[in-house]
Amino acid sequence: MKIDTVIFDIGGVLVGLGRIHFFEQFGYSHEMCQRLLDSTLRNPNWKELDIGLLSDEEVIDRFVQDTPELEQEIRACMKNIHGVVYRLETSIPWIKEIKESGRRVLYLSNYSMKVARDNEDAMDFLPYMDGGLLSCDYNVIKPDPAFYQILIDKYDLDPSKCVFLDDLEDNLAAARKFGIQTIQVRDHEQAASDLRALLEES
Repeated sequence: MKIDTVIFDIGGVLVGLGRIHFFEQFGYSHEMCQRLLDSTLRNPNWKELDIGLLSDEEVIDRFVQDTPELEQEIRACMKNIHGVVYRLETSIPWIKEIKESGRRVLYLSNYSMKVARDNEDAMDFLPYMDGGLLSCDYNVIKPDPAFYQILIDKYDLDPSKCVFLDDLEDNLAAARKFGIQTIQVRDHEQAASDLRALLEES
């Protein structure tokens, strides 16, 4: 068996990205939703949540410092971010299918403890997996090579026998430097089809 390990990103792959819909649930106008999206999830400081060296409060304070006129809205929205990601019905059957072929299934994801904590229902696939890494637990994010190396070392992976699925090309390019095969996820049907073809070949 050439491919013995399938590695998944989580956001945009095993969970859906709610983003704009998350802000719409507060009843804000489309324009306000876009402003709040830019002030939080698209703010460069969002990655600090994924890295996990700053507290949630410290990162939210940075959002407010960048857009002080939206302080009230930012703090209200960020109190609980349930809905920023959402459960996908396809994830558990997909993982089961891969495991039934005798392969190991891991995750490697830029993910914050706040997103995980506030969206626990979206993470119901985790018990079906064989392990993996969340960036907030290791204080490093993709595409930093160190993150991939930690995964390789922890699970004693042979990169040439792994395939990594992610929705972002920069993260896939970093994986390929280790000799890991990659599939860019545009939607579930495409990714599942591409993965199935690759695994059948190996």
